[in-house]
Amino acid sequence: MREEVILLNNDGSPIGTADKAVIHTGDTPLHLAFSCWLFNEDGQLLLTRRALGKKTWPGVWTNSFCGHPAPGETPEEAVYRRAAFELGLQREAFASLELVLPNFQYRAVDASGVVENEICPVFVARLTADAQIQPNPDEVCESAWITPGGLSAAIEAAPFVFSPWLIEEASHEPLRAHLRR
Repeated sequence: MREEVILLNNDGSPIGTADKAVIHTGDTPLHLAFSCWLFNEDGQLLLTRRALGKKTWPGVWTNSFCGHPAPGETPEEAVYRRAAFELGLQREAFASLELVLPNFQYRAVDASGVVENEICPVFVARLTADAQIQPNPDEVCESAWITPGGLSAAIEAAPFVFSPWLIEEASHEPLRAHLRR
C-alpha cells in the first residue's frame, strides 16, 4: 500500500506530496509527521518497541506511536488513524487528546544512514479505563507501560535504546510537565 507524506518548505508550508517509501533515504526532504504519547488512567506511559522489520530504527524503544498525516488529513485525524492501525485503539478509547509541542522539528540519522527530517507535532493522550491495546506486529514488536519517572531513569541510564525523537521530545517542558504528573 502506497503511503503519501506531505512535503514542507523550511517555514513548514506544504509544497507537495511524495511516496513515503521513496523519500526516506540519506537525503530525506522535510515532511510532516506526528508523535503521540499515551497515558493510562494510572498515569503510566505506553512505550513501544519498533518492529524489527521497520526501515528506520528497527527494534528501538520509542513513544507510544508516530506517523504521517496523509494529504488532506489533519494531524489529529492521523493520530486516530494510526492508533487504530498500530495499536488497535479506536477513537472511543481516547479520553483526551492534547497538542503539547505544535512546532517540534528534528533531524536524525539512523545507523543505516536513513534520515528522518520532520516537523512533528507532539500529542499527549489519556486513554479511557477500558482501553486495551492490540499491537500490530508489523509496527510494534513489544510494548510496556512505564511510570514517567521510570522513563526518565531509563533515558539517563541507556539513551541508546530509545529513538532520538523520544529523547528530544522528552526534553521539552510542555511534555516534561505531563511526565511529572
